[in-house]
Amino acid sequence: MELMLREGDYVPDGRGGLRRAEGSDAVLQRVLWKLTVRRGSFPFLPGLGSRLYLLNREKPGDRRVLARQYVAEALAGEADLTVREVSLEGERLRVDLTWRGEPLSAGVALGGGSHEAD
Repeated sequence: MELMLREGDYVPDGRGGLRRAEGSDAVLQRVLWKLTVRRGSFPFLPGLGSRLYLLNREKPGDRRVLARQYVAEALAGEADLTVREVSLEGERLRVDLTWRGEPLSAGVALGGGSHEAD
């Protein structure tokens, strides 16, 4: 089980604890976390996270291809997860996925804003 995040904060369960996610919700929580954590920011887990924070340094014409590459790299260790589509509109990244035959979607604000799972 994964702790649930919403807009960068853990979600309270109303009883003094934190909400936990199971199944596809847990997968989405891990996806959001892996996409928003800067790759290399954990010294003992250098492969964890993504390089999406680097996109703004690239030429606009190269960003879409790099975004797909960075997403695939960040999510490579997720079992049964397939990246179907990565779209980039300004500072907003949308990732469409399939997990065990179930379609999932996640949105990430590249400028440090909100994140969401559908």
